[in-house]
Amino acid sequence: MSFIEIAVLTSSDRCSRGEAEDVSGRLVVEMIKTIGGRAAAADIVPDEIAAIKEKLLHYCDDMKVNVVITTGGTGFSGRDVTPEATAQVIEKNIPGLPELMRAEGLKNTKKAALSRGICGIRKDTVIINLPGSPKAVKESLEAVLDLIPHALAMLAGGGH
Repeated sequence: MSFIEIAVLTSSDRCSRGEAEDVSGRLVVEMIKTIGGRAAAADIVPDEIAAIKEKLLHYCDDMKVNVVITTGGTGFSGRDVTPEATAQVIEKNIPGLPELMRAEGLKNTKKAALSRGICGIRKDTVIINLPGSPKAVKESLEAVLDLIPHALAMLAGGGH
């Protein structure tokens, strides 16, 4: 069985300083197993564009993972910069995935409309931004998880 190689990146000042536990990142690692995903990397960086961008480029260009899933940094504070870092590395936007995640989240809370996460493609890697809270991670990833294998097949030149 071939695995889907997935890198998980948590953007959190508190987690990067060891002041909080990375529950969301661990949840992503567990959830991806249901689609044959394997965590090729799981890292934590502070909420800084340069740090996030450096990891994204490493995962996509050096490690050549199939998917990068980020958690955190999609809110409104000045330190929430994951979508901005992601926008600097993607070559194509995938607007439907964040639309679907927010639509599913809205069934549970209006606050889902406040997530600024984006999704896109860099070379042969799909990048998906998730919110930071474990509840929002679970809801958001459940909304799109089953689409990931098909998205990767399309990216590899498979049928639509």
